[in-house]
Amino acid sequence: FMSELYRHIGADTDIPAGDIGVGGREIGYMFGQYKRLKNLFEGVLTGKGLNWGGSLIRPEATGYGCVYFAEEMLKSRDESFAGKRVAISGSGNVAQYATEKVNELGGKVVTLSDSNGTIVDEEGISGENWDYIMELKNIRRGRVREYSEKFSSGKYYEGKRPWGLTNAEVALPCATQNELDENDAKALIEKGCICVSEGANMPSTPGAVEVLLGKELLFGPGKAANAGGVACSGLEMSQNSMRLSWTREEVDEKLHQIMVNIHKNCAQAAREYGGSGKFINYVNGANIAGFKKVADAMLDQGLV
Repeated sequence: FMSELYRHIGADTDIPAGDIGVGGREIGYMFGQYKRLKNLFEGVLTGKGLNWGGSLIRPEATGYGCVYFAEEMLKSRDESFAGKRVAISGSGNVAQYATEKVNELGGKVVTLSDSNGTIVDEEGISGENWDYIMELKNIRRGRVREYSEKFSSGKYYEGKRPWGLTNAEVALPCATQNELDENDAKALIEKGCICVSEGANMPSTPGAVEVLLGKELLFGPGKAANAGGVACSGLEMSQNSMRLSWTREEVDEKLHQIMVNIHKNCAQAAREYGGSGKFINYVNGANIAGFKKVADAMLDQGLV
């Protein structure tokens, strides 16, 4: 694959990153082949290993960023994660680190899932329980069903998604595309949900988005809410270009500020172009802010 791709990428040309099924191992294989073909060590791929040009926080970035965006949305209504029950789907990198950050901010994560089913833990997935999930998924490559066998507080629902299985004020879909449909959105609302922040790519169907916006829920679309991974890729590129490695705290601080700014830009665009009252349509805001940034750059550079 890289034997052809290397002709079309470069540190100042185009920089690919990993995604579902492409993690540090696969990035390593591709980076090694790129070096062999080009005889260059440069920041041409992101998501690299820490000992050969990677960045701290990169595995955590999408999950952290999703929670940071949700935090900003909640602040717009004088709310916070403190004391909130949070339903999270998935159990991979995004879900794992979204769980970690929610716990850090005082929330209680009550669900996780995989392609086979969902676990609900009314006592919260934190501490020893979260450590078990990390071992289960990252070392043993097991299924979330095993969590309910380990902890009596966990209940397993075969073939079910998390939405509507238990009360939750915040929902973070962090698994895959189209995992939250119109009926799921209605179930979330019935269970007291006030905020949905997308950690996966387009996890909510158009019907679900329509339902959520119709009830004026705080809804962070993936193009804004899950930008943390791409943002941290940019930070990795910066470190590669400067031949520096930032500390975990430095990267996390920069990531947090990026997500705060993304939220601010979305909210401003939503209000400027048709927004009224207290409700912020983040879908419109994200679409308009993103389009305007690209369009302005194209006009400035004489491309249209």
